Order: sequence, then C-alpha cells, then structure tokens
Amino acid sequence: MIERSLFQPEHEMWRDTVRKFIDKEIVPFHEQWEKDGIVPREVWLKAGEAGMLCCTVPEEYGGIGADYLYDVIVFEELWRAGTSGPGFLIHTDLVASYILAFGTEEQKKQWLPKMVTGEAIGSLGMTEPHAGSDLKAIRTRAERDGDEFVINGQKVFISNGQMCDVIVLATKTDSAAGAKGTSLFLVDASLPGFNRGQNLEKLGMKAQDTSELFFDNLRVPASSMLGEEGKGFALMMTKLSQERLAQAIRSATVTETVIEWTVDYTAERKAFGKTIGDFQNTQFVLADLKARAVMARVFTDKCIELFMKGELDPVDAAMAKMTTSELHCEAVDKCLQLFGGWGYMWEYPICRAYADARIVKIAGGSIEIMKTIIAREMFKGKLTRKD
Repeated sequence: MIERSLFQPEHEMWRDTVRKFIDKEIVPFHEQWEKDGIVPREVWLKAGEAGMLCCTVPEEYGGIGADYLYDVIVFEELWRAGTSGPGFLIHTDLVASYILAFGTEEQKKQWLPKMVTGEAIGSLGMTEPHAGSDLKAIRTRAERDGDEFVINGQKVFISNGQMCDVIVLATKTDSAAGAKGTSLFLVDASLPGFNRGQNLEKLGMKAQDTSELFFDNLRVPASSMLGEEGKGFALMMTKLSQERLAQAIRSATVTETVIEWTVDYTAERKAFGKTIGDFQNTQFVLADLKARAVMARVFTDKCIELFMKGELDPVDAAMAKMTTSELHCEAVDKCLQLFGGWGYMWEYPICRAYADARIVKIAGGSIEIMKTIIAREMFKGKLTRKD
C-alpha cells in the first residue's frame, strides 16, 4: 500500500498525544453527549490546555505556531474515534483562520488567545433559511448608525451555535450591491440583541450543538467589522477551498476507518458455517472500497500539501470534496450492510457513522455545487451561454 508521506516524526508524536486525550477525555463520554445534544464547555477548556485548539495560531496570540498538519491530526483522530461531537474544526479551521487572515491587530489580541485556551468558542454565521450554498442571497442586514452598525436577521444550521462566544457573521451592508454589498463582522455573543434559538435535532452528529441564531437590533462597533466593508463575499470565497479540503480530510479518514471496522467484524462474525469474510461478495465489496479509499487518500494528501504551499486550486478542492464525500457515504452504507442487523443498532459505531455521514454531501457546498464548479472550469471559454 502507498504510505502517507506528509508527516514527520514530531507529527506522529503529536498524533499519539491527541489519540490519548481523545481516548481519555472524549470517547467515554460521547454517548451521553449525544443524548444531551451538546459537548460540555469543560471539554473545550481541557482541549485548550492540551494544545489541541487552533494549533497554527502564532505564539504572540497564545498559540503554538505549529504547521497545518497539527490541526489535521486533531481532526483525523476525532473522526477516527467516531467522535463527531466536539466542533473543534469550525472553531479552529474556519473562525480562527478568518480572524488570523483578515482581523485587525486589536481583533486578533481580543479573540485568538481565548480561542486557543477554549475560553471563547467560535462559530461561523453564514447559512440562512433562504440562503445555503447561495451566500449572495443572505438577508441579515447591518446598517450603519454613527460609529456603530445595527444588525437584524437570522441564521440557521450553525455549528457551535449554543456554545459560541464569538461569531464570524455574514451580513448585507448594501442590499442593492449584490455580492459587493456583503460584509463580515466579529460579533460578541454576550451583546444585547443576540439570541440563540433551539438546539436543532439532526439525523446525525447528535452531540454537536447546531442552532438557529437571531439578531434583533444588535449594535456592534464599526471596529468589529472583519476586513473592509463590502468585501465579505470575496473573503468568504478565499476560505472555501480550505473548508472543502477539511471535508475531504474527514471523508477520507472515516472511509478508511469504517473499512477497518468491517474487516475486523466480518473476520469474526459467522454465518452458514464460516465467517462473513470468507464469502467472495464480502471480499469484493471491501476490496473495491479499499482501492478507492487509497486513491482518495493520495489525492487528499496532495491537496493538503498544495494548501500548505498556498497553491490549492478551488477546482481541485471541489473535486476532492465531491469524490471523497460520495465515497464516504457509499462506504458507510455498504459496510453497515455487512454488519447485518447489528449495523442498525446505535450502540455499534458503524450505525452512528452512517447517520453522521449524510451531511458530508451538503456541508461545505453541496455535491451539485461542486459539479458546477468543476464543469465551469472544464468548459471555460468553450460555450456561448453567458451565466
């Protein structure tokens, strides 16, 4: 098999540390968190103390200034353990990344040290009831009033919504300007006018809190704007490749993991006088998934390498996200089938992995959006139709 070549010995030492933390502080309690619909704040504080949050944040803002692979290892080990509850990815890979890339010095000093320790939990406020993949269609408004902006609107499907202390919020500051009328704000969740809706009940990822958020004449200082006014849509577009890469890393990891679970199970489980693994159908199903999982991993690792060099193309990110997401969903379906009736029981990790998987074809841009991005590049300059 092709071995991964991204990681150095220090990365593998970090992986061992992360794995031990997850085994001790997360795995034994995750089932209860799924019932509660939320991960306790103390877990965030413990993760921060262990250095597992925002690994790439520089030392001047309280981080360890590590490379991106340290964050990748945290995400991979959470998914490998089947622990989808802690919303560390949104917090680390997106919110902290936005602040680090586009924030003022004052904004960075205000939020990043607290995000590193887990004292402040980050959330990304973009999706609305009428605007999912089409971010230009958001309706949340921010109107200037002297040195402040007054925000009104609603967000939905917001990960970390019940827990968040700071929100990277997408708004319209000029409704007539289309995408160029979009601006981002860093919103302090303690401000009057901010309200959390219900913790939404989902098909999967039951331990991760996901909420509606409401903004009712919420006043924020103009200094809380992230980046320039009217540049919000452009800033969001620069981060989509990173978000889609994270989805690909997740799907590649879960696909490998469920295959391993299924090989172990079918090698032991007996039917008709032999193990399920003895049947040719079982071997063919798993061999097919394994071959494609290896190819998905190689391509995903190449995308990680390109991202770290600042060279990841949005089309390549879309292809990685699309192909790994589809394989992820196919793998959990076929592997659950080989578990038989036990695969349908929530106590089995394959059952929870099946429920968790369905979101990957939607999160970070739907499969249909990925196909559109890829097709536009393929047909660039070749078609007469103007969109």
